[in-house]
Amino acid sequence: MAKSNVRYLLAGFIPFVIWGCFSIPLRNIKGFPSEEILYYRIFTSLILLWIAILLFRKKQLKTDIAYVKAVSKKQKATYMWQILVATVFLVLNWYTFIYAVNNVSLTSGAFAYMVCPLLTAFGGFVILKEQLSTLKLISLVVALISVVFLATGSLRDVIWSVIIAAFYAGYLVIQRKMQGIDKLNVLAVQFLVACSILLPFYIYQFRGVPQSGWFWMHILIIAVVFTIIPLFLSLYSLIGIPSSTLGILIYINPIIAFAIAVLYFGESINANQLYSYLLLLFSVVLFNWNLIKEMFNVKIVNA
Repeated sequence: MAKSNVRYLLAGFIPFVIWGCFSIPLRNIKGFPSEEILYYRIFTSLILLWIAILLFRKKQLKTDIAYVKAVSKKQKATYMWQILVATVFLVLNWYTFIYAVNNVSLTSGAFAYMVCPLLTAFGGFVILKEQLSTLKLISLVVALISVVFLATGSLRDVIWSVIIAAFYAGYLVIQRKMQGIDKLNVLAVQFLVACSILLPFYIYQFRGVPQSGWFWMHILIIAVVFTIIPLFLSLYSLIGIPSSTLGILIYINPIIAFAIAVLYFGESINANQLYSYLLLLFSVVLFNWNLIKEMFNVKIVNA
C-alpha cells in the first residue's frame, strides 16, 4: 500500500512541475491570438492522443466501451454529464490561463494555482465528503494566509487568478467522482467533446492556418509535453489519492512558475511575494507530510 501511495503521489507531483514551466512556450508564441493557441493545442492533442490509443491501447478502449454499454441508463447519463461539464471547465481553464499569461501577467497565472488548491480541497471536502485531518486543515490555513498576503498587490491579477483556479478546481472534483473508466480514454473523449464545442468558434474566426514553423513546433510541444502527458498523470493519480491532496500539489506549479518569471523572464520580485511563496512551500510540505514520510520510509526499506 505504501508503494502504491508513493506511485500515485509522484503521478500527481510531476504534472505540476511540467505546468510550472508552461509560461516558456506560451511566451514564445505570444504574438498569436490566445484563442488560436487554444484551438490548435486541442486539435493537435486530439489527433495525437487518438493515434496513440488506436495503435497501442485498442484493447483497453474496447473494454471501456463494453463496460459503458453494460452499465445502467442512469450511470450512462451520469458519465455523459460528468464528461461534458468537466470538459467545459477544462477548456475555460486553458483559455483563461493562456490569455492571462500573454495579456495580463505571468504572476496572475501563477497566483491562480495558489487559489485553486483551496477551492479543490474545499470541493473535495464538501462534495465528495473527503475527510481532512487537523494537520491538513492547518496547512490550508497557512496557504490561505499566503494567498491573502499576496492578494494585497494587484486586484486585477487576483480576479483573473480566481477565475482560472475555479475552472480547474471544478474539473478536478468532477474527475475524482468519475470512476470505472480508463483515465486516458476519458481524456480522449474529453478532447473530442472539446473539439465539438470549439469547432463552431474556430470556423467563425478562421483566418487561415498559421504558416509559421515556430508556431507549430511550440503547439506540438504544448500538445504532448504540456497537455497529454501531465493531464494523464494527474487523472491517473486520482485513482489513489484524494482530490484534496492533488489540489494541494498544485502549489508546486505557482512556485516553479514564479521562479521562472523572476529568473528566466526577469520580472521583479518584492519581499511580500517572496514571503507568500515561502509560506506556500511550507503549506505543501505540511499537507503531504504523512505521504512524504511514507515515501522516505519506502526508500529506506528498499535501500
